[in-house]
Amino acid sequence: MNPNDYTRNIVVSSTPDAAYKALTSEFGKWWTPDTDSVSAVGDTIKFKFDTTYWVMRANTLSPNYIELECIEAHHIHDGMPSSILKEWEGTKLKWGIQEQDGTTKISLTHEGLIPSLDCFEICKEGWDYFFITSLKNYLNEGKGSPYEAKE
Repeated sequence: MNPNDYTRNIVVSSTPDAAYKALTSEFGKWWTPDTDSVSAVGDTIKFKFDTTYWVMRANTLSPNYIELECIEAHHIHDGMPSSILKEWEGTKLKWGIQEQDGTTKISLTHEGLIPSLDCFEICKEGWDYFFITSLKNYLNEGKGSPYEAKE
């Protein structure tokens, strides 16, 4: 891992089981709607934001660790260079889940999302919102704020 990879931690009041479920089958409740789930290693899942999408493959699914690898990227963002289109390919979402004194600590490392990428600032802001705010609210209060498609 690169020390510049995007990494954040949150602590939530829900159980590790609830966190695992949110990170494998409830993405639509906190990240982006109309998303399937992953239940076995090798499963693929597509995350869509209007014309942008990422296809991820589940490399690891265990109660305390989930790893999804981006196998297809199509990232379009107005005003950004076309080089961002495939920047996520080969990057990995690594989620750690740990019970901690009646709470649950969740860590996210987006391995490969580093400051030298054209999409870094946009993606950092996105993760800061969807992981730190939306997922945390979903697990603490039952209500996340997933992406809403543009009309």
